[in-house]
Amino acid sequence: MHRVGSAGNTANSTRPRKEKRLTYVLSDADDTKHCAGINCLAVLKASVSGCDYLFTGSRDGTLKRWALAEDAATCPATFESHVDWVNDAVLAGDNTLVSCSSDTTLKTWNCLSDGTCTRTLRQHSDYVTCLAAAEKNSNVVASGGLGGEVFVWDLEAALTPVSKSGDSMEDDSSNVVNGSGNALPITSLRTISSSNSISVHTTQSHGYVPVPAKGHKESVYALAMNDSGSLLVSGGTEKVVRVWDPRTGSKTMKLRGHTDNIRALLLDSTGRYCLSGSSDSMIRLWDLGQQRCVHSYAVHTDSVWALASTPTFSHVYSGGRDLSLYLTDLATRESLLLCTGEHPILQLALHDDSIWAATTDSSVHRWPAEGRNPQKIIQRGGAFLAGNLSFSRARVSLEGSTLVPVYKEPIFTIPGTPGIVQHEILNNRRHVLTKDTAGSVKLWEITRGVVIEDYGKVTFEEKKEELFEMVSIPAWFTVDTRLGSLSVHLDTPQCFSAEMYSVDLNIVGKPEDDKVNLARETLKGLLAHWLAKRKQRFGVQASANGDAPSGKEVTTRSITHSRIEVDSNTENDSMVYPPFEFSTASPPSVITEGSQGGPWRKKITDLDGTEDEKDFPWWCLDCVLNNRLPPRENTKCSFYLHPCEGSAVQILTQGKLSAPRILRIHKVVNYVIEKMVLDKPLDSANPDTTLAPGVAGGPVQLSAIGDGSFRSGLKPWQKLKPSIEILCNNQVLSPEMSLATVRAYIWKKSEDLILNYRVVQGR
Repeated sequence: MHRVGSAGNTANSTRPRKEKRLTYVLSDADDTKHCAGINCLAVLKASVSGCDYLFTGSRDGTLKRWALAEDAATCPATFESHVDWVNDAVLAGDNTLVSCSSDTTLKTWNCLSDGTCTRTLRQHSDYVTCLAAAEKNSNVVASGGLGGEVFVWDLEAALTPVSKSGDSMEDDSSNVVNGSGNALPITSLRTISSSNSISVHTTQSHGYVPVPAKGHKESVYALAMNDSGSLLVSGGTEKVVRVWDPRTGSKTMKLRGHTDNIRALLLDSTGRYCLSGSSDSMIRLWDLGQQRCVHSYAVHTDSVWALASTPTFSHVYSGGRDLSLYLTDLATRESLLLCTGEHPILQLALHDDSIWAATTDSSVHRWPAEGRNPQKIIQRGGAFLAGNLSFSRARVSLEGSTLVPVYKEPIFTIPGTPGIVQHEILNNRRHVLTKDTAGSVKLWEITRGVVIEDYGKVTFEEKKEELFEMVSIPAWFTVDTRLGSLSVHLDTPQCFSAEMYSVDLNIVGKPEDDKVNLARETLKGLLAHWLAKRKQRFGVQASANGDAPSGKEVTTRSITHSRIEVDSNTENDSMVYPPFEFSTASPPSVITEGSQGGPWRKKITDLDGTEDEKDFPWWCLDCVLNNRLPPRENTKCSFYLHPCEGSAVQILTQGKLSAPRILRIHKVVNYVIEKMVLDKPLDSANPDTTLAPGVAGGPVQLSAIGDGSFRSGLKPWQKLKPSIEILCNNQVLSPEMSLATVRAYIWKKSEDLILNYRVVQGR
């Protein structure tokens, strides 16, 4: 599994390191819907009046709060800060939501807020897969992950605000109260500290360290805690259920019996009985007092991934990879198929007389469950006796008949939007073709973050071939669809390798031969809101270092870091050109990190202008604020220009020529014509400097071909110009082709390009 966002680096590292990346996540859909599978659910019951809430955590990296009415659900809040899949979420007390993610962090949220993250907790070294909370002790939460680590958190201690003299602390919130009760304007994921940024593996923010439960040698996938928080069980790829004292982190017992990964665990309120669901397709009931398995239930035909029990622990609801939801009476072993869906079930949450099911789809379904009296459903008939051996499947003896689900349709569905599952970056390096789970094929313009064409349900491969263009532009970004939407990654210096002429981008009012750096303009478009907010705060001289708007910090840092080019061809302005204007209706989110605090994610319209070098990569700020680009690979193309064999026309260009890679062939035609008609004698003796001003012995810089002398309209000789064709490998070139395209698709060799010219007769 690949990580979105780069790992945190310490600020003072002298070792050469990969620069931090900036990613932006595109959305063309309704922001109130998830666009990837739902990994977790939590129900918050209304205390007195008011409505119940459902919390959902998704593979799209966000959590949402749903206000539940009789037959409706609205989404008043999206919780956005994780930079990878949200894997689990639990409620601790009435107003704290705790989530964990593949980004290796836990985050705490004020669950009834508009999406405020109150703290980011870093202790895990790998993906955090599961959480457990104590029903009657809202202070205790346990977390487990792929590193085999299990930690028990004292939330009160972990969330205690620190006084200004305190140690490092991390915060996402813009309204956290400090020790003296004053609101601190803290920016996203900032570490307030003079020391290095927090290491992922060592100390927790402001010195708090959770209790480690050490013993797992492999990945942990499931946790459960009893009501008082005095007992913790864990399971994973080691196929055993481990029992811990969460107060000390000490092991109390190990229960063997499953033959594959343990994926789901439940404890009854007292901590006497434990239920486990496994990839071996079995559900087991353990008596922890007797330290043994007292029952096993062969209900499913594939991995069991989700369990939910009635309050009295008399019945269990189970779901998993076989797409089916079952109800089983733990005492009589009677089992009933409640429903079958189209997607594997990942988590279940009982809610009064119904049950919510989260699946690998972006929608959430609510099914009838008779949670207060499940026996009512079993009494209707259709039950089978669960065997006690894997795959014995007592149901097979039901006259060979297939089971009929009790319910055909859910009571209610909270719809999601289809996630993107396939993508192709087109050769023009501005468009990406995508296909989603519903089969719709769309064309995105990534420099504006919008869908420019929705082709509906067509064949992806055919559409890709149809849109093929013979153009060669450097790969200045990469894309993935891990979060169900397009994540566009910018890495320096590669991202600054692509340029286009303003005329090809249809930028009105800009000289058509001006070169436009695609990444620079995209960054300006993405951060336009941030820049405007920044100017409001700090005035026009807003530089990278918010506290001292002189810009010295970034300047010094970047110059010592590497040789910097100032992009002299573009004015140092913050004007955003139309091909780079991002939508504010469905704005993209930025995922990145600066010198402190680790990776974060926010909508571009939620940036408040206080974010600086601690939050953004320095190269990104240097580009947007100081108009500077890092040194890039050579953007020139060297070539030779010779007459075609047998051609009577010759011009003096025996030497090697050099021009921008994006130069069009019609400029080369103009150059040949100018040489022919004006026929300037050249007296230089060196064949490689036939066209001064070149560096002696080096390739000639063709400003005549390039961006300079063709800006001023028609010259007198152009009125009587002959027709010229340019060829490569005996193929006539289209005047609109660039040198890079000719080199990639027609020349196809590593050595310098050779172009030939000839006069077209009879025109």
